[in-house]
Amino acid sequence: MDRLVLYTNKKSPPCRAVKLTARALGIQLIEKEMTLLRGDKLMEEFLKVNPQQTIPVLDDGGIVITASHAIMIYLVCKYGSDDSLYPNDLVRRARVHTALHLEAGVIFSRLSFLFEPVIYSGKSYFHSDRVEHIRKAYRLLEDSLVNQYMVGDSLTIADFSCISSIASLVGVVPLDESKFPKIVAWIKRMQELPYYEEANGIGALELAEFVLGKKEANASQFL
Repeated sequence: MDRLVLYTNKKSPPCRAVKLTARALGIQLIEKEMTLLRGDKLMEEFLKVNPQQTIPVLDDGGIVITASHAIMIYLVCKYGSDDSLYPNDLVRRARVHTALHLEAGVIFSRLSFLFEPVIYSGKSYFHSDRVEHIRKAYRLLEDSLVNQYMVGDSLTIADFSCISSIASLVGVVPLDESKFPKIVAWIKRMQELPYYEEANGIGALELAEFVLGKKEANASQFL
C-alpha cells in the first residue's frame, strides 16, 4: 500500500465519513489536520495538492482524490477485500448512490444552511425555518431506513456518509425518539462499531458543541 495521506478536520462530517471508511477497511492514514484558516502552517503544502482549498483530500502516492464520496468509493474499490461497503451488484450500488445523494443534497446541505450563519455571520439564533428543514430531513431519513442500514441489512459507505452529518445535527436539533425510532436504532447500531467513537463520535460532538458555543458567544455581544 502506498503512503496514504488524508488532509482532514475532525469536526468536518465529510472528513469523518472518510475516516470511518478507512477504519472499516483497516487502512492506516497519515492524517494532516487542517483548519483552512489564514496562518495554517500546512496551507502552502495543501494548496499544491488541492487549489480548491476543500477537505477532505486524499493523496495516494501522488494520486489526489477530492470529495468525500469519491474518496470512499476509491478506497473501497482499491483496498477493500470485498465489495460489501460498495456493492458490485447494480441494484444495491444504485441504492448506495441514492443514499449518498440524500446525504449530500439534503442532510449535509441543510446542516451547512443551519450552521454557517452562526459560524461565519455572527448570528445568535437559528432561523426557525431552517430548523424545520432539519426536522424534514430527519423524516426523509426515517422513511429511508426500511432495513437495519441505509441499504439493506449490511453496512455500506452510505451509512458512514449519513451518520457523519446526523451525529452532529442531533446535538443541535434534538431528535424526537417517538417520531424517529428507526433513526435512533440505526444510530445505536453505528455507535457499536469498534472504531466509531474515534473516527466519528468525538468530532461530531465537538462540531455540535462548537456551533452552540459560537451561538452563545454571538448572543453575548449584544448584551
